[in-house]
Amino acid sequence: MAAQTRPKKPIRWHIGVFLAPAVLVYTAIMILPLAGTLQLSLFRNIEQSQVFVGLSNFRTLFGDPNWSVNFWNALRNNVWFFIIHMLVQNPIGVLLAALLSSPRLRFAAFYRTAIFVPTILSFVIVGFAWKLILSPIWGVAPHLMDFVGLKSLFTPWLGKEQYALTALSLVSVWQFVGIPMMLIYAALLSIPDEVIEAAECDGITGMAQFWKIKLPLILPSIGIISILTFVGNFNAFDLIYTAQGALAGPNYSTDILGTFLYRAFFGFQLQVGDPNMGAAIATMMFLIILAGVCVYLFLVQTRLRRYQF
Repeated sequence: MAAQTRPKKPIRWHIGVFLAPAVLVYTAIMILPLAGTLQLSLFRNIEQSQVFVGLSNFRTLFGDPNWSVNFWNALRNNVWFFIIHMLVQNPIGVLLAALLSSPRLRFAAFYRTAIFVPTILSFVIVGFAWKLILSPIWGVAPHLMDFVGLKSLFTPWLGKEQYALTALSLVSVWQFVGIPMMLIYAALLSIPDEVIEAAECDGITGMAQFWKIKLPLILPSIGIISILTFVGNFNAFDLIYTAQGALAGPNYSTDILGTFLYRAFFGFQLQVGDPNMGAAIATMMFLIILAGVCVYLFLVQTRLRRYQF
C-alpha cells in the first residue's frame, strides 16, 4: 500500500526548456551542415543531377593523381603546421604563464594583456600586417635586422618554398600564444596554497617547485590545450588565405587542408569548383580531427586524471 501511494517525482520540464535554445542553435549551425556535408560527399553531379556514387569521391581523392598529390601535400603541410604550434607555441605559453604567476613580478597584468591582445585581432589584419613587415621591398624586418647587424640573415621568407610555411606558422604562434598562456596561468592559480606550502616546507622552491610540483598538476590543462591546438590547426584557413592567397604559394608550399578545400569546393581562377569533391575533403578533415580527439579522450586523458587534485 505504501508503494502504491508513494508520490510520483515531478517531471523537470524546466531543464528541457532551458536546454532547447542551445540545442536548436547547435543543431542548426553544426549538426545539420555536418550531415549535409557527409551526404554531399557520397553524391556526384552527373548531367546536372546528383547521383549517389558511394565512396567513389574518396577513391578519386586518394587514387587520382590530380587530387591525391594536392591532398597529401596539404596534409603534410598541416601536420608541420601543427607540430610547430605544439613545439613552439605551447611551451612558450607554459613558460610565460609560469613567469607571470610569480608574485614578485611587477606589472604582470600589463604583460598578460599585451601578450593576449593579438589573439583578438582579425586574421586579415594579422596576415596583411606581417606580409608587409616581412616584405623585402617595403617591410621593416630588413631594416630592423640591419639595425642589430643581422641583415645578412634576412631572406624573403614568405617567397621561398622552404621557409614560407614555417614563417606563417610562427606568425600564427605569435598571434595565439596568449591562449595557452592564459589557460596555464589559470591552472597555476588554481593549485591549492596547501600544496605549495607543503613543498616549501620540504625545501622545494624556485624552478624545482615548478618542475616537481606545479607542472604535474597542470598536465590535464596542457592536455586540453594540446587537443584544442590540434583541432584549431586542422581547421586553419584564414591566415594562409590572407597572406598567400587561395593558391597558398609559392608553388603550394603553404597549402593546407583548409585552402585545398576552398579551391576544390568553390573553384579558383581556372579551376572549376566541385562541391562533391569539396565535401569529400571536408569529410576527411572531420575524420582526422575526430580520430585525434578520440585518441586524446580514450588514451591520453585517462592517464592525466591521476594528476588532478
